[in-house]
Amino acid sequence: MKVGIYTNKLTSSQVTKHKLTELLLQNGFEINDKEPDVVITLGGDGTLLAAFHHYIKQLNQIRFTAVNTGHLGFYTDWQNSEIEQLVESLKKDDGKSVSYPLLKIIVHFNQTNRQPKTYLALNESILQKITSTLIADVYLGDQLFEHFRGEGLCISTPTGSTAYNKSVGGAIVNSSLKILQLTEVASINNIMFRTLGSPMIIGPEDKLTIVPSAKSDYFLTVDSESYQCNQISRIEFALCKQDIRFVKYRHINFWKRVQKSFIGEV
Repeated sequence: MKVGIYTNKLTSSQVTKHKLTELLLQNGFEINDKEPDVVITLGGDGTLLAAFHHYIKQLNQIRFTAVNTGHLGFYTDWQNSEIEQLVESLKKDDGKSVSYPLLKIIVHFNQTNRQPKTYLALNESILQKITSTLIADVYLGDQLFEHFRGEGLCISTPTGSTAYNKSVGGAIVNSSLKILQLTEVASINNIMFRTLGSPMIIGPEDKLTIVPSAKSDYFLTVDSESYQCNQISRIEFALCKQDIRFVKYRHINFWKRVQKSFIGEV
């Protein structure tokens, strides 16, 4: 098995990386960060997201597992004190995996000679206007659903439902469901303007399209990455045909993760 190690710069992560590398080599594994079969991330959720985007063109060949070397890691299955157990589990690996859905984002532009840009997100994508209120039409399929005015719109995956989506009032969704969620960020609702004002769960066959009213001055985030976009004609959001795959043998149940991350022991 070829194993890649992706880590943040924290001292605790670097110490764990050194120890993990020695253990893997002693047990006959090949350290290969370019073409790994399994990627072990050392850090927290930000490190896992960074690793996902780093290996985004190799998702069909890679499975991930995450070691927590900080305080809170929603995606992490192991603590940095458990790397011996992790290596023993890798020795017994049978190739099984747990898959989570991804969000596909396609940005179309007004210029006819400008090609659309495609992004993938594990957690969410957020559209905001930089200097003023976001005004946009929201389409479900080909149907105009609402005229939105507010701070922004958040489109999240089930795993991403526990991240920014939760902080703006979205629902937490079981990671086994193949859905998207649209959550309004500080929408304006008064006698002049009206939106649904509630999170929307969107099925796997539905395409969500946002058509902003102005041509420029937009801020689009894709997980932890951000882009300043001009001349947008529309942005399409849908479930991607690809998934992210995690090594199965120590993958913690989704609701157990939620309880551990937000409630603690009951």
